[in-house]
Amino acid sequence: MRLLFIHSDYIRYEVKNKATKAAEEVPENKMKGSMVEALVVFCSVEERDTVNPGKVASNAVDNIKDVLEKVKANKVMLYPYAHLSSSLANPETAKAVLIDMEKQLYDAKVTVERSPFGWYKAFQLACKGHPLSELSREVTAEEEVKLTREDVVKDIKKEFVILTPEGEEYPLDMKEAPTDANLAKYPSLQSFVLTEEAKSKHMQEPPSVKAMQRLELVDYEAASDSGHFRLYPKGHMIFHLLSEWARKLALERLNAIQIDSPIMYDWSLPDIQGQAKSFHERHYIIKTDEKRQFVLRFSGDFGLFRMMAGATISYRHLPVRVYEFSKSFRLEQRGELTGLKRLRAFHMPDIHFFTKDVEQGWDEFLELFKGYTEYHQAIGAEYAIAFRIVKEFYDQYKDKLVGLLKFAGKPALIELLSGRKHYWVVKYESQGIDSQGGAVQLNTVQLDVEDAERYGILYTDTDGKKKPCIIGHCSVGSLERWIYLILENALKMEKPTLPFWLAPTQVRLLPVGGEFMKDCEELASKLHARVDIDDRDEKVGRKIRDAEKEWVNMIIVVGDKEKASGKFPVRFRSGEPKEFTVEELKTEIAKLQGDYPYDDLPMPKLLSKRIIFRG
Repeated sequence: MRLLFIHSDYIRYEVKNKATKAAEEVPENKMKGSMVEALVVFCSVEERDTVNPGKVASNAVDNIKDVLEKVKANKVMLYPYAHLSSSLANPETAKAVLIDMEKQLYDAKVTVERSPFGWYKAFQLACKGHPLSELSREVTAEEEVKLTREDVVKDIKKEFVILTPEGEEYPLDMKEAPTDANLAKYPSLQSFVLTEEAKSKHMQEPPSVKAMQRLELVDYEAASDSGHFRLYPKGHMIFHLLSEWARKLALERLNAIQIDSPIMYDWSLPDIQGQAKSFHERHYIIKTDEKRQFVLRFSGDFGLFRMMAGATISYRHLPVRVYEFSKSFRLEQRGELTGLKRLRAFHMPDIHFFTKDVEQGWDEFLELFKGYTEYHQAIGAEYAIAFRIVKEFYDQYKDKLVGLLKFAGKPALIELLSGRKHYWVVKYESQGIDSQGGAVQLNTVQLDVEDAERYGILYTDTDGKKKPCIIGHCSVGSLERWIYLILENALKMEKPTLPFWLAPTQVRLLPVGGEFMKDCEELASKLHARVDIDDRDEKVGRKIRDAEKEWVNMIIVVGDKEKASGKFPVRFRSGEPKEFTVEELKTEIAKLQGDYPYDDLPMPKLLSKRIIFRG
């Protein structure tokens, strides 16, 4: 059961319409109610409470008595409120629990009233506003008072320092961050801190929204929920190349094994709820019938963890890395949705590692950090580094963090926590910097010391005993956010340019006239690149302008001069035009492509054959 306590000056309500068939009958004189100087208790009876409703009711009453004593009140208004939970008990059980609570409070000599169950009601409420006037609790049948995670961690303190690759530390007061001289030495880190930590910048709509639409990469889908997008062919190609690079990183660079698991899970299972609570109700719930509810996963944890819990694992198998390309869902607030920066449906190439102890976990952590740094290098976009870490853990392993920063060649923001308030003891995150100086989280690696025991992911040690693994949660970040950052990074340039290996058109050939089409076809066949041909009946100047609007990396005009000389003037997005022979051009393209994944053109080679998705 979930309870929200409001110590109030008054509450007034008026019954309106039935919300469920199980609504209790309400006499005319009970259609309105009020109470002054009362503790208002908003209550959501949950599906898990149906196992032992009597015990849940008595534990809830003990909880209410505890809060009554703290706020020095002696009156209670019980107010059924389904909106505190997305996993509700059936109406008959919920109503019975609330009636039982009312009776127990009455028997305990507490002045109590209960607003009618199963009705829509209008209400007015005045909260007193003192430190204890708003509290939330969870109550279960197993324990009398179970504090929420917020209650448990409220006494944990945090402080910030800047750590450099040389091992130097600078304390950072977030209130003074805008004028901090040490922070100003590192522009990328400063941008991240001022937007995400100090909250001193106000961001407008990112320019990448219009760019992704104009370039026919990504667009909103009006027929879907907010925060869900369509990918046009060019956008899908970029998405696929990014996913292939992440897969190559996982399977070849890091030797992970690959799995796949469902996207929806039974919401009544304790391990699923326990994992989901860390996301503060930001999850999609699907109700298949009156008895069963499912949650859409917010990451690949659910299926993988249950898979690993059923596996036979020996210390000889560890460490092990598992890769999954997980489509995930988070029900972000509508006002927080911002293009591809923050959305509700996204794809994350997830890696989880499982080790026998923290020392082995650190070795894996370091390897993942290096792999994700290489992913950043493949994109070439500006980013900052942050670590969230328990202070005791930081003091013990600071030298390892310094080693990571030396590898990346960047300083980091370190958030030092006086105690553990999450399932992890250390968390790395990279923060991409967009064209407005705002930040967006991408890579993450978390060293988890809690979830293995919750899910029963155990290995057999050398002594024959079963022990919980240490788990690493690792992701290169959502591919949608990478596309966002790539576009935002391009928009910082004088001439926006995509990384060559990701450009939908890498080379465009412009025949001066129709008689040179065959020459363009022959040249295109010799180049291992995404080459298209502008065969439209337009002047060369217009074709060049259109290619530049599409951010084409290399533009080559083909006419009499080029045909006779065998040399082709290449107009690059950045830099001066340069002439190449065919062999030189092939060498240049191979150098620019590197070892990155490759796809063929996502659209027909001839521009005249292409449909237009956005007019």
